[in-house]
Formats: sequence, structure tokens, C-alpha cells
Amino acid sequence: MNNETSKHPDGREPRPKWGWKIWILPVLALAGLAIGVWQPVGFDDLLSHGERIGSSPLFLGAAVAGMMVCFTFGLPGSLGLWLIAPFNPPLVATPLLLAGSVGGAAGAYFFAGRMGNTWRPSGPAVKIHDLLRRNGGFPIQTAMRMFPGFPHSVVNFAGGVLRLRLGTFLAAAAIGLAVKWGVYASAVHGVTDAVAAGDAVSAKTLWPLFALAGLLVAGAWAKTKISAQ
Repeated sequence: MNNETSKHPDGREPRPKWGWKIWILPVLALAGLAIGVWQPVGFDDLLSHGERIGSSPLFLGAAVAGMMVCFTFGLPGSLGLWLIAPFNPPLVATPLLLAGSVGGAAGAYFFAGRMGNTWRPSGPAVKIHDLLRRNGGFPIQTAMRMFPGFPHSVVNFAGGVLRLRLGTFLAAAAIGLAVKWGVYASAVHGVTDAVAAGDAVSAKTLWPLFALAGLLVAGAWAKTKISAQ
């Protein structure tokens, strides 16, 4: 029997052998605190470097390709928002985010279609799968894409497994995500610009945040209504 799973002679369960791993979190916390106090790179310099790298065609192409790959295989491709939106205006960031997410949705659709019934959703994903199976029309799919609270990877895989109409699937993804990414990109870029300019309160900064808050509230309401169907 493995020593790590065997019991002590007195019947007590053995303690797990953490070894050096127990020091990871304290070391990371201290390193973060030291960097925050020392600030080896100023925020303005860091933002300047980020804008130079984050707006280069090579970087943007890699970010969009990474989003496609992540969404295709059910990974969190939405992280691409933080690679693209802070350093590019919304009119540039939104189409890029849309290309990455819709391209990834198409990839996941075909990938899941090849998996067939071997994909078994669990937890909240079951409700989304069952809802799309009962009512997978354009309005429902668009609402799932537009409002927060619906995991895109689950919608993508469910669409492929259920073999929803590809045209409707892609159109709903494009329209819903165009709205969502537009609001998100405006909010993230507005906050980044405001911090860089030292102007945290302005109409340009606040309206995307209010729009994002409204989208979150509407998403919670839509999720409740759709899940009740």
C-alpha cells in the first residue's frame, strides 16, 4: 500500500506531504508586495510598452489565433479581451475579439460535432444544453451570446453536439458577441485611458461602465427567464 494513503498505527489519517509546495503562496504574496512597493517599472512606462506591443499586427494576430484555439477546445478564450482591449480603441478591438470568438465558436461546433454524444455536460451546463435542445432558435442563441452569465464554451459545444443550424449558430454568435465585445472593449479601454491621463471620472469613462452594468443586470434577468423555460 502507498505510504501516503496508509493510516498510522493509531488509526489516524496521515497528513498530506506538501513539502516545498506550501511555500508557493507566501513567496508569491511577498514577491507581489515587494514589486508593488519597489515599482521597478513605472505605470506610464509599462502602459507605453503595452501599447507598443499590444497594437502590433503580429501580436494581435497571435491573440486572435489564440482565442480561436482556446474556444475550439473549450478553454477560456475570453482572456483575449485583456490582451487586446486595453491597448486598442474599441473600433479596432471589437472586430478582432469578434473574429477570435466567432472563429473559435465555428471550430468548437465542428469539433464537438465529431465527438457526438461522448460530450457529457455537468452542473449548470446541463440546463444550457437542454434549453438549446428544446429551443435553439436565433433569439435564444443571441441572448446567450450577448448577456454575461452564459459560458460560451458550453454554448459552442452544445451547438455542435445538437447539430443546430450552422447559419443560425454563427449569425447569433456574431450579432450577440458584437454587442457584448463592443461594451466590454469600450469599458476596458476607457478605464485604461482614464488611469493613464489621471482622469478617473468623465463621461467618456463612465458611459461604458454604466452600459456594462446594464448588460450584467439584463444578463442576470435573461438567464433567469431562459433557464425557467
